[in-house]
Amino acid sequence: MITEYGTVTRTSSGTAWIKTNRIAACEGCTAKDSCGTMHRGQEMVIEVPNTLGVQAGDAVVIGIETKPVMLLTFLVYVVPIICLLIGALTGNALAPFIDINRSFLAMVLGFSSFGAAFFVLHKKSAGLNKKQGYKPVLVRKTKPIVPPSCTTPSK
Repeated sequence: MITEYGTVTRTSSGTAWIKTNRIAACEGCTAKDSCGTMHRGQEMVIEVPNTLGVQAGDAVVIGIETKPVMLLTFLVYVVPIICLLIGALTGNALAPFIDINRSFLAMVLGFSSFGAAFFVLHKKSAGLNKKQGYKPVLVRKTKPIVPPSCTTPSK
């Protein structure tokens, strides 16, 4: 399970809004410098079901299962490349039958299928966002996290 620390900002009828940073998840990632995540280190608010009865101001740990994250990673990174290759190979094979340059048709069909893959994935993401397995959940309450610069030295 991928976890992140956060603070409850507000609650209402079974829902809690958690303010968190992406720092913890991003620091453990090998692609953190090249993934293009625009929000790394910035605050964000996540809506989760309030299964622990938390209140505003509580420090919590939220998490999401690893399996759905791995599936989404496969869909976003691998499926478009497979579509690009299939399109390019199809274009290369069809070119002699329609009397057109092989490289040109391979490029056109490859890029078209690559773009179509992203379009389909974008449309499919709306359905995945509604599934419970793809949403973060409250894992546990925790002690408030105090940054080191805010602590007073002990005597």
